[in-house]
Amino acid sequence: MASQDILINWAPQETRVAIIENGAVQELHIERTLERGLVGNVYLGKVVRVLPGMQSAFIDIGMERTAFLHVADLHPHGNGGGRGDAVAPIERQVFEGQTLTVQVIKDAIGTKGARLSTQISIAGRLLVFLPQDDHIGISQKIGSHELREQLRQRMAALVGTREEGGGGGFILRTNAEEASDAELADDIAYLRKTWAHIRAQALKAPPATLLHEDLNLAQRVLRDLVNERTATIRIDSRMQFDALREFGQLYTPSAVNRLQHYKGERPI
Repeated sequence: MASQDILINWAPQETRVAIIENGAVQELHIERTLERGLVGNVYLGKVVRVLPGMQSAFIDIGMERTAFLHVADLHPHGNGGGRGDAVAPIERQVFEGQTLTVQVIKDAIGTKGARLSTQISIAGRLLVFLPQDDHIGISQKIGSHELREQLRQRMAALVGTREEGGGGGFILRTNAEEASDAELADDIAYLRKTWAHIRAQALKAPPATLLHEDLNLAQRVLRDLVNERTATIRIDSRMQFDALREFGQLYTPSAVNRLQHYKGERPI
């Protein structure tokens, strides 16, 4: 099996990633900074106004325009019952001055602020984590009903219960179909660390603070693209190398020893 090298070229406006095998580029990934948007970001928001007539609230998340939270996007746990129950009016669930952990589900457009949800989801390489739930879901694109049930049982064993220090809801993405238990366990650990960091930040941060930002392309390289065939990961920015190493030591330690900072053609 041929080994591969990953090259990361970073600039403030754009990041480019090339996967090299036998001296030839096999994949090229490009991310432009201005095109990233806010979807997926988690903030500690502050309720600035509740509008019962619209069943919505305006939330300050530190942007130029206040963001928008509709009653349908409030997590139901503790707010009026479970699935299928009547939803409590928004004025009975939130109040002005309250702080909420919220996630952007739609970017701002024109004069409209970003749309928010209090139902948090965090995407990993193989899984999507729903920390406020306990449901295990399987992508309908994965194989047969029997295979999905096998995956569900494997996940239930790996996730454990909240009483055991585990729990949380997970959705298996399509690329998890052939994943090993070890790979699934690694993704579970990564997602739980991410959520623990968000919760810790929310306890000490002031309102309108960004608690979690979706991974940039360089970080996704460590999470998604590194495998047993990867020999080196070389990045040409010392600042980004240091940031990537710090991220890797916390979330993807097996990839850190393959990181190199290089200038031009020569790793240093």
